[in-house]
Formats: sequence, C-alpha cells, structure tokens
Amino acid sequence: MKDIVEVPKDVYPIGRLDYDSEGLLFLSNDSKLNHQLLHPQFEHARIYWVQVEGEITHEAIAKLTQGVSININGVVFKTKPARLALLEAPVAVPERNPPIRFRKNIPTSWVEIELIEGKNRQVRKMFASVQFPVLRLIRAQIGLFTIQGMMPGDLISLSPEEVQEGFFR
Repeated sequence: MKDIVEVPKDVYPIGRLDYDSEGLLFLSNDSKLNHQLLHPQFEHARIYWVQVEGEITHEAIAKLTQGVSININGVVFKTKPARLALLEAPVAVPERNPPIRFRKNIPTSWVEIELIEGKNRQVRKMFASVQFPVLRLIRAQIGLFTIQGMMPGDLISLSPEEVQEGFFR
C-alpha cells in the first residue's frame, strides 16, 4: 500500500481488495475501528459494482440473493442472503488500467450487490457459482461512505466524528 499512497507508518488498510479489484478502502491507525469494521458480529454493509461476462439471468440473481455455497480455503461456506440489482452501468467509473478482457461477441452485465460479510474473494466466487465470471469488481460503498465523485488514488481525511456518523449512527 505504501508504494501507492504516502501515509504515516502506523496507518494500515482496514479490510482488503485483491489485486484485480478496485474501489473504496479505508486506511487508519485505529485498531478499535479495524475490529468494528471487520468482525462478523457487526455486519457492516458493503456495496460492490460487478461487471460479469454474459447477460445475467433472473435465475442467477435469485440464487445469489438467497445465498450460495462457495469454497473458502477448502471449507464449503453458505453465503448470507444478499441484495442485488441490475445496473445500466456504474456512474462515473474511470476506465480500468489494465483494461478488462473484452470480447466483441459476448455481452456483459453490471450488477450491484450488497453484502454484510466479507470472505476471501467472496463476490468472485459467488458469481462463479452461478456461471457468470467477474470481469470487473468495484467496492462502491461501505457504510455511508461512497466512491461517488472520487478518482483512483484520491484520499479523503475524516474526523473521528465523521467516521462514527458514517458507520455507527
């Protein structure tokens, strides 16, 4: 992380985005906040914009909404129910660098998914379980904080009061 943005030594990311994912990431030196945002008992909503290969079906969305079985480190795990909605395309999303795989004869779909859990590569595994490979994955919102109006690399400083309001109101 420190090779991308300049932050003090005691600041670290809360949560993670894998190498192929984009979007909102919180940086903090507050271990209590880290615990409150990552521990499953607190169930903080996270919204992702997902571009998948193919025209996603209502059947696939219904399965994802109810929860699907995915493999996490060799253990089969049933995801909690999720909220999904079809999107025309995310608003104001810059082009990805490097660009996603593009096939002229295969359409893509954008879906918004809201989760309250965050297992390793969960969103990708969920969509793969219903045969829709993820091409692009963007974490768009955590709590009340969103990427709307932000560009890659943008940093916003928040006061402790703003953090409390955005997550724990």
